[in-house]
Amino acid sequence: MSIGNSPPEDRPSVGQAIQKARIDARLTVDEVSATTRVRVPIVHAIEQDDFSRCGGDVYARGHVRTLAKAVGLDPDELVAQYDAEHGGRPAPTPAAALFEAERIRPEPSRPNWTAAMVAAIVAVVGFVGFTLFSGDESARTPVAGGGPSPDPAGEPDPAKPAGPEPDPEPSVSESAIAAAPADKVTIKLVAEDGKSWFSAEAHNGRLLEEGVLQDGDSRTFTDDKRIDLVLGNAGAVTLFVNGKEVDKVGEVGQVQRVSYTKGDPEQG
Repeated sequence: MSIGNSPPEDRPSVGQAIQKARIDARLTVDEVSATTRVRVPIVHAIEQDDFSRCGGDVYARGHVRTLAKAVGLDPDELVAQYDAEHGGRPAPTPAAALFEAERIRPEPSRPNWTAAMVAAIVAVVGFVGFTLFSGDESARTPVAGGGPSPDPAGEPDPAKPAGPEPDPEPSVSESAIAAAPADKVTIKLVAEDGKSWFSAEAHNGRLLEEGVLQDGDSRTFTDDKRIDLVLGNAGAVTLFVNGKEVDKVGEVGQVQRVSYTKGDPEQG
């Protein structure tokens, strides 16, 4: 459906156009919200031309485009009308400012206990191996004036290992959280088995980001208290919470709503 050919004075506003197209398509606000993942209060507000709940022009334009597709309107025309009614298209914002929520700022003074633990294990294993090797060499040295001479044939002692024991691989404790601040909740999404729609909100309801996570893409979010997630295809997403992988978020094609706080990941 196109509204671009209507005279400006007869053309409905953006919110009116979305509401009329939704009613003509016999869709309820709840159905549109379930399809687009735009929350019901925001859909109601947009239909009343109230874009203050969208969190800014960038998100408002995204909601308008998403709702236009859902009710059968031309999204480009409706976004252009929104820009015309709200002072034009906003100037491009640097990516660093838009995705500030994706940055994880580890405390610079925090010591790397994981690396220190691995180094200590390697040092202990090396010391023990050196001690055993030196002790074995001393036992093989003949005592002056007595004792049998070394076997001229050089036959190896069957009780002695054929070579130095290999260093055991150091293991890292599952409780170690690499690069995740202990005083925040940090979530990383990785699409590994397909793409998935996602939405991430902070504890105060502020929208961190929403969109489509393509296969192989990842997103990282952090908040002081809690992060609420909605995953449109939960089975395609691998989820890391505070540095730990969550075993299974949901099935392929399943819509999953979860919340996580600081510490060990517990699904809310």
